[in-house]
Amino acid sequence: MINFFSKYKFIFYITNMLVIFLYLFPGSLIGYFLYNDFETHPQLTPDLIISTNHFYMFFVITILGYFTFLNSIYINRLILYLLFLSLTLELLHIAIPNRGFQFSDLFGNLFGVMTVVIINFINKKYENFKK
Repeated sequence: MINFFSKYKFIFYITNMLVIFLYLFPGSLIGYFLYNDFETHPQLTPDLIISTNHFYMFFVITILGYFTFLNSIYINRLILYLLFLSLTLELLHIAIPNRGFQFSDLFGNLFGVMTVVIINFINKKYENFKK
């Protein structure tokens, strides 16, 4: 499975462009398709301290990025890119109509990226410990 993503990098790139489009769209495009209303945002699970929708989105895109660039020298650049992307997209909500900046969304974005980074770090330490 890992070789599949590294062989077909376009999956990560298309997913990345889709995330950027959904974040920059003024209103909720998914809410429009599900509820016929641009103002309604679908909620997968209730929010806790962070926005769970944002956490899930950045968790998935970070996993796709890791599988795509796992054996690459660009993995550190990927982490920085995803952290920068999560911060920038949420800050752009200040200027986009029908969207609003929220710290819970920002922390959901960052926590989604950092969760995968921490899991990968622990996994590498465990593999080194086994050897």
